[in-house]
This record gives sequence, C-alpha cells and structure tokens, in this order.
Amino acid sequence: MKRVVVIGSSCSGKSTFSQHLARTTALEYIELDQLHWLPNWVERPDQEFRELVTKATSSNAWIVDGNYSVTRDIVWPRATTIIWLNHSFSLVLYRSISRSIIRSATKKQLFAGNVESFRQTFLSRDSIILWVLKTYHQKRKNYAILLKKIEADGVKVIEFNHQSQVDAYFEKLS
Repeated sequence: MKRVVVIGSSCSGKSTFSQHLARTTALEYIELDQLHWLPNWVERPDQEFRELVTKATSSNAWIVDGNYSVTRDIVWPRATTIIWLNHSFSLVLYRSISRSIIRSATKKQLFAGNVESFRQTFLSRDSIILWVLKTYHQKRKNYAILLKKIEADGVKVIEFNHQSQVDAYFEKLS
C-alpha cells in the first residue's frame, strides 16, 4: 500500500480509520475535508480545491480520507488501494447522531476552525444527519459500480462491511 484512498458514507468512520492507518503505516495523512472547507462552513471553489488536492497527492505515498466526486479523477487513478467502509445504514445513522451530539456539546473545532452548532446539526438543512439520510443509499449504489471499474484497472479494492472486519484488519497490520 503506497497510495490509499479511504471512502464511505459520511459518518462511516473514514477519518478515524485513515488516521489509524496513517499511524500504523507511517504514510502521510491527507484529509479532504481540511482542504475543502473554509471558515464559517464556506466551501472552497472547486478549481482551488482541485489544485490543493493535486498538490497534496503529488508525493509517492499517502492516505487520502474522503470521497469528493469533484476530485475523484485526480485521486482514484493515482491510488494503489481503495478501502471502502461500507457499513450498514443503521450504524452510519447512529454514528451521525452520536457524533453530532458530542460535537455540538463540546464545540470541537474542525476544519478551518469550524464548529458544529446544535442549530446547524438538528435544525438546519445543512445537518450532517439529514445529509446521511439523503445520500447514504445512492452513494452505496454508486460506489459498487465505480469500484468494479477501478478494480478492473488494477487498483486493489478492500471492502469492510462490519466493524469487526476493520478491527481484524488492524490486528493483522500490527
């Protein structure tokens, strides 16, 4: 594994998995959310985002956490391995709710100093919980198709459907 992309639904555990994998393998960790978001939850313009991603992935070894379709044509063709955290809808929804409660209560600073507020999390159309509800099933369907194509091009694809598989994977790596 030289260039790894970790994908999955929002709240599937991409960041936690990627950070753990980066520590275990000593590969550079690249968080696409960090490159994408500006202060006050403003999205970086696509062209600027693409330039940052191109620069960040120009080295020969890294782990990319995230799955922005606007940068897929940059990141996926360079990958040697794509890891898909394809967890159940109930687990992802649970994680989105519990993560949102914790983040809004603790005011944990995220990318570009952004903080998830109670209002944004539970009373807004920008809610991550609502995002999971709206995008989970379509993303899962699309990834199944896209990953078959990229695997045919020689990229190794690893799919985890259960947390026990993730835990066993890290056991083997240690």
